[in-house]
Amino acid sequence: MGEPTEIQRGDAGRADAAHGGGSEAARATSARQSEGATRAAQSRTAALRNRIRNQRRSPARPRIWIELALIGISYWIYSIVRNAVPEQEAVAQRNARWIWELEQHLGIAVERSINHAMDSVGWLITGMNYYYATLHFIITIGVLIWLYRWHPGRYVAARTVLFVTTGIALVGFYFFPLAPPRLMTDGGFIDTVKAHGTWGSFASGPAAHVSNLYAAMPSMHIGWSMWCGLAIFFLARRTWVRALGLMYPLATLTVIISTANHFWMDAVGGEICLTVGFLTARWLYHEWVYKLPQVPAREASEAPVTVPEQWSEPAVSSARR
Repeated sequence: MGEPTEIQRGDAGRADAAHGGGSEAARATSARQSEGATRAAQSRTAALRNRIRNQRRSPARPRIWIELALIGISYWIYSIVRNAVPEQEAVAQRNARWIWELEQHLGIAVERSINHAMDSVGWLITGMNYYYATLHFIITIGVLIWLYRWHPGRYVAARTVLFVTTGIALVGFYFFPLAPPRLMTDGGFIDTVKAHGTWGSFASGPAAHVSNLYAAMPSMHIGWSMWCGLAIFFLARRTWVRALGLMYPLATLTVIISTANHFWMDAVGGEICLTVGFLTARWLYHEWVYKLPQVPAREASEAPVTVPEQWSEPAVSSARR
């Protein structure tokens, strides 16, 4: 049983080396697998970040049926929330008197004079009543369709501005109920819808019981019309169309004052809401709405590449030879 021979010691050493080498190989394989999994996770995270970044820089146009459903549901929710706000008549009348006194102090309380002056021209005030009742929705829907069709790269951001503006308005309706001038107690304003027998006002006539009569602050007629006007002004190509874009919110301001539906301060509130909407979209998409690409990057890359017809003529000629 003597000392191990050199051959035995060599065999044992080789066995130990083989065992240790196997463990090292296993550890190396495990490390490589772990590193590969980490790289894969990092690549997926990076891809997701790139996708989000690209979406923010060049938002894609949504599918039309999804967009129609979203707009319909959003307006339905807006109507429910707006009309579900408690109609606090005493508070609304008190706020109206406060607004009126503030404007008098500032020297801008001219709404009543304008209201009476316009009411004396029957055909003009009747037209304004119908303007107030219809164009608010028609023009806004028309601009949305125009943006979706001709400016798909800017549509999502522009629609975001409109949604944020309207959402902030709902907060105003809830926390600051305000009687419009036409409904002020002893305000001396003329309800032009009643006076001239026109339709379309939810503050007068048979529709009054289904609408919140005291949701005047801020004015979404001004907020939405300015949103439309700015989109037309910045994106339309023809000068006269751009001019109409600027005239539209000015005409709307004239109408809401003449028909005694809003105070000046309501219009200011609408503009503040719109400003917050634009700033929100700027933060979300890292660019001002109208500076975004007209066509989303994905749609631009999918567009077919066309070349002038004459470029292919030599190839055709040489083929015939």
